[in-house]
Amino acid sequence: MPVHRPGTVRHPRLLAAGILLAALSLLFTLPAHAADTPARGTAYMGMGVLAHDGRHGTPAVTAVTAVTQTEGVDVASYQGDVDWPTLWNSGVKWAYTKATEGTYYTNPYFTQQYDGAYNVGMIRGAYHFATPDTTSGATQADYFVDHGGGWSRDGRTLPGTLDIEWNPYGAACYGKSQSAMVGWIGDFLGRYKARTGRDAVIYTATSWWTQCTGNYGGFASANPLWIARYASDPGTLPAGWSYHTMWQYTSTGPTVGDHDKFNGAYDRVQALANG
Repeated sequence: MPVHRPGTVRHPRLLAAGILLAALSLLFTLPAHAADTPARGTAYMGMGVLAHDGRHGTPAVTAVTAVTQTEGVDVASYQGDVDWPTLWNSGVKWAYTKATEGTYYTNPYFTQQYDGAYNVGMIRGAYHFATPDTTSGATQADYFVDHGGGWSRDGRTLPGTLDIEWNPYGAACYGKSQSAMVGWIGDFLGRYKARTGRDAVIYTATSWWTQCTGNYGGFASANPLWIARYASDPGTLPAGWSYHTMWQYTSTGPTVGDHDKFNGAYDRVQALANG
């Protein structure tokens, strides 16, 4: 007959409870950011600006700025179908739509957003959210061009934009050294120009650019700058650029939250589209 020694018998219910408590303990000891990390593909232009740079006012609107700056918007899938007629009637004259991210995501609302802007009369363009930790710059440029990020000389299409900013899925600089990040960006820009004949716009924030590229100034002579800063002015620009071409100044605008100003009158927007 089997002999059970004291302390060796455990009730099944107590055993199950112990396993549950251990699992809960593991859950609550996971890094806090694990539950907050967004799903791949959900990133959008300016996603990290408030968290990293904050908000410091909004630009003043004067009779001069109304003439010398042209209002625009940027949109992504989280905004769904965009009310383009309302935006057009409010004075928005240009728009950028997220086309791609990495080599694994295309915007399901791209047609409505990209063509919708064009159909109401806006000058439109497409942007790519870069993920330098997943594939090479050239590979992502090809993916972007092949999925809506190309350019045509129709007078109403702007060159594609490389959205390079804080990594919403992990380390801010995507695990790359400053020199490796510069190389990745150059790889993307070179392939984009080879495919389209145009120099891509670079969207970034000065603080990210300084942290992750070492404030590299070598792209300024060819690539227009779209600066991200939610404040009353664009602030200090990254090295090499003496002026910005576009400025994302808020994420809380009417109709579509992400609003931008082109640093020039409407004819300068047309000039960028025409190349």
